[in-house]
Amino acid sequence: MGLTDKEVIESRNKYGTNEITKRKQNTFMHLLLESLGDPIIKILLIALAIKVVVLFRNFDFFETIGILIAIFLASFISSISEYGSEKAFERLQSEQLNGKVKVKRNGVVKEIFSKDVVVGDVLVLSSGDRVCCDGYLLSGKISVDESTLNGESKEALKVSKSKVYGGSVVYDGEALMKVDCIGDNTLMGKISYELQEVVPESPLKTKLRGLAKTISRIGYVGALLASISYLFASIVIENNFDINLIKATISDFPLMFNHLMYALTLSVTIIVVAVPEGLPMMITLVLSSNMKRMLKDNVLVRKLVGIETAGSLNVLLTDKTGTLTKGALKVVCFVTPELKIYKSSSELKALNNYDIYYTSLALNNQSEFSGDCLVGGNSTDRALMEFIGRGGKKNIVSKELFDSSKKYSSITLSDGNIFIKGASEVIIHKCKSYLASDGSKKSFINQVGIKKKISSFTKAAGRVIVFAYGKSMDELCFIGFVNIKDELRSEAKEGVRLIKGAGIKPIMVTGDAKDTAEAIAREVGLIDIDNYLVLSSEELAKLSDEEIKKKYKNIAVIARALPSDKSRMVNILESMDLVVGMTGDGVNDAPALKKANVGFAVGSGTDVAKEAADIVILDNNILSISKAVLYGRTIFKSIRKFIIYQLTVNMCALVLSIVGSFIGVTTPITIVQMLWLNMIMDTFAGIAFSYEPPLLEYMNEPPKRKDNPIMNKYMYSEIIWTGLYCALLCIVFLKAPIFKSLIRVGDNDKYLMTAYFAMFIFMGIFNAFNARTVRINTFAKLGKNKPFILVFGFIFVAQMFIIYNGGDIFRTYGLELNELILVLVLALSVFPVDWLRKYVLKKRGIAIRV
Repeated sequence: MGLTDKEVIESRNKYGTNEITKRKQNTFMHLLLESLGDPIIKILLIALAIKVVVLFRNFDFFETIGILIAIFLASFISSISEYGSEKAFERLQSEQLNGKVKVKRNGVVKEIFSKDVVVGDVLVLSSGDRVCCDGYLLSGKISVDESTLNGESKEALKVSKSKVYGGSVVYDGEALMKVDCIGDNTLMGKISYELQEVVPESPLKTKLRGLAKTISRIGYVGALLASISYLFASIVIENNFDINLIKATISDFPLMFNHLMYALTLSVTIIVVAVPEGLPMMITLVLSSNMKRMLKDNVLVRKLVGIETAGSLNVLLTDKTGTLTKGALKVVCFVTPELKIYKSSSELKALNNYDIYYTSLALNNQSEFSGDCLVGGNSTDRALMEFIGRGGKKNIVSKELFDSSKKYSSITLSDGNIFIKGASEVIIHKCKSYLASDGSKKSFINQVGIKKKISSFTKAAGRVIVFAYGKSMDELCFIGFVNIKDELRSEAKEGVRLIKGAGIKPIMVTGDAKDTAEAIAREVGLIDIDNYLVLSSEELAKLSDEEIKKKYKNIAVIARALPSDKSRMVNILESMDLVVGMTGDGVNDAPALKKANVGFAVGSGTDVAKEAADIVILDNNILSISKAVLYGRTIFKSIRKFIIYQLTVNMCALVLSIVGSFIGVTTPITIVQMLWLNMIMDTFAGIAFSYEPPLLEYMNEPPKRKDNPIMNKYMYSEIIWTGLYCALLCIVFLKAPIFKSLIRVGDNDKYLMTAYFAMFIFMGIFNAFNARTVRINTFAKLGKNKPFILVFGFIFVAQMFIIYNGGDIFRTYGLELNELILVLVLALSVFPVDWLRKYVLKKRGIAIRV
């Protein structure tokens, strides 16, 4: 059954590949035009147009051309950055399309990428699979979730000849499906063509947008106040409050026009500098900059809100298998009812009961051999198949798949015998007899020896699977049991240590027996207190929600857990306003993964679990989960550092503009210079701060509440302190005779204005180094962010070029060496000023933390 290689090629040539055409992405030109439509750009263009129209021939041609070039460059660079971010997200999402499916070809079952499925293929569907195309069932019976197609959460039953659609998820059963539609021709493909997916804004981005609006309003008010202050100073104060002189000034149209134009230019300057139009996009920039690092650390972000929230985790409900252990299960031995131990299938083959052993281990199993490889089934099934090896087949009438609530699976053969495998506490008490070595059935009255042996295995972190058979589930014959070992991950202890050090409470939720779970928990470091609790599902059920709320800090393990236990724990912990993370891999984990604040699906898990999760941990490792937490914290801190940098410049500009007018200092920055400053603040600085490295020291901090405001006391202290100092330095530089005496005299103070512009930009460059670290050592960990060095190094070089080659466009006319040294020394003073602030905060015991 299934296509041959030749038929696959013919089908692909005729019907194409199983890929849905992606919705049209924003082109670079679209983003550029969108950027030129930015409100700030519109304000600048309107101001420029007014200036050109009113001044006619007297307007500054070079400045006008310079403004237009600066506007285009700012938009061009911003668009490149956004386009790069979108492409990075596109690459990230494509990682999720490389899922594999089981297909029958050339008479054998093999795994292929879903995009390689062709019309005519026969897919092998089982619990947990995501259907990748449309088709109809040839045989079998499955329950599927079609909610992605019709919005109905109710499961639909599919039997032979039933139509199954791509995008559905198999919850139960197994079946063979013949493919009749792929790619754009599937129902999902047609829906995707008609609909454009609208992704809701993440909470952090909403907060950033709100902060940007607040800052913008302050900027608009500041611009208005600065303009009014300038006009009041020019018209009223300069005329010594003389009514006649004031009237004369107002009636002098050319003079008033100059005052009004300057007031307009001043307000535009403040608005452009103060309005952080790039702030809401900062999170996208930070995430795209960290994508390669996250993927390298096996963290795949499916939903933006997941990585944002991961940094605030309070509790992590984690699986054992594959997360704390390697997930590479291995059968150590098979034990008969007479307590004889066999360590290989070759030893079992010599026994009279081998046929029954083989049926129990190999046929009551969802895994099967395809060539030399095992496909399908879970890790337990594959471990059993590897142990027992290949063999014959029997006519199976029906199958009952493993269910974590029942804790067993079974098959019924044509002769009426039921073969069952599962948890010891579920099966042993149903057994009335045991299978003796001579093939006879003997009374199974004394079970003490069996239970002791099982207990010795579980206390040594072994996992026991019990086998039985019979004509009825109430009168089974005990066949024996296997001891399965799953080696602890070498990184598990470190992962648990990091998670606990980050103030996160880890709780292991596993289907294993209490003894097994406790042994693993102790070994990995989950148990480190005297009054710890290891609860079984039954014991957990006896506790009320209020009792669990009181005891959750002591709970280390929940053993023999049911899916409902996971959902219940998530609900209880979230009701305490805790941020809860949940790991899962199976179909039954999906509800809890969806309910949790952050759902972590493991890479080897089912498609159902991955669909429900926010983050996929590609290597299943708890250490990678700790890295996801670290990246969540890093992203938040990077954004805060950027805000500190940007608002410090805003504070300086606002104070300088509003106060300066009353003391004879007007903002001596041209529109072109201001555009260059804005490009530094929004685009270049955004890129530089987005590459801030994930530092392990962040994992020593307690989790932040999810409703924490973006701004904190430390940020306010730096913004206000450094912003006021920079504004004061600018005023002193322009007014103090000592500085004027050190700068050459030129027409319209052109050298003083050049020096001032250079100092303002250099202060911004140097203060970026202050903003990126809370340490007094400004250059701590700087080597871990090479893009930061490159970006601000480029800005420094570009500024030097502008100083000496800007001419009339930038209104810069070159500085002599002594003038340049003076400017650099004054700009460098932001370092000791910030060191003093950090020292005072440290001495006063105030938390120095971004």
